[in-house]
Amino acid sequence: MKKALFYLVISCFISINLHAIILGVVPQQSPLKLMKVWAPIAKYLKKETGEDVILKVESSIPKFEKVLYSGGYDIAYMNPYHYVVAHKRKGYIAEVRARKNIVGILVTNKNSSIHTPQDCKNKIFLFPAPNAFAATLLTKYELLNFFNIDINKNEKKLYVNSHDSVYKGVARGIGDVGGGIERTFKNLNDKETINSLVILYKTQAYPSHPFAFNPSLKNDTKKKFIKAIVNMPKDLLKQLSIKEMIKTDDSQYNIIRDIATKLNIENN
Repeated sequence: MKKALFYLVISCFISINLHAIILGVVPQQSPLKLMKVWAPIAKYLKKETGEDVILKVESSIPKFEKVLYSGGYDIAYMNPYHYVVAHKRKGYIAEVRARKNIVGILVTNKNSSIHTPQDCKNKIFLFPAPNAFAATLLTKYELLNFFNIDINKNEKKLYVNSHDSVYKGVARGIGDVGGGIERTFKNLNDKETINSLVILYKTQAYPSHPFAFNPSLKNDTKKKFIKAIVNMPKDLLKQLSIKEMIKTDDSQYNIIRDIATKLNIENN
């Protein structure tokens, strides 16, 4: 009897959640940190839309990409490169993003002989992940486009899983140059590392991470979520280091497609 009741409860739970909206978030931080930041946002979206919202947090970026590219999220917050792939493969549509654009940085040791991007030739580069947008793709793109330094072909590079690992690796001499973004650099809780590094280069600004919607989502439901995200309270936005959300569209990410083509990663 207890066993039958157990299966009944599980079945009811599954049936109740069959129509829930699955919200996916690119795991730029640990799952625990992501849950702390995004659980209140999911709760807010549920309250504002009247829809059941389930926050789905993956343990790594590759796992997030696998779910995203199979159409596993109804709504997803992703980096711009993830978006152009998700749009191409599953028809996701970008609808909302932060007003402020995103900028990549390159850091090096203060005592290094590297003073300009031109000095980066034949050096060891550290990046958080192959498809990290600002930290990896933007810095690679501008080094190639503006300084004729092709990291993919001619330079040594290591992927070290996180922005923090990049900064610590450069500070300790594991790499000569590292890719990141200003927010993670400023928020690094390691004064010794911060004090040993200098920002060598900042990229131009590009469209920021979008909230993109699965085309299977009903239009009325999508409109409710767009309105709720655009009007997200400032205390929740602060958790994301965002001041304001604005509406966007697919065409704003054409520059990202150009970057992917230039770096020969469009079909990865």
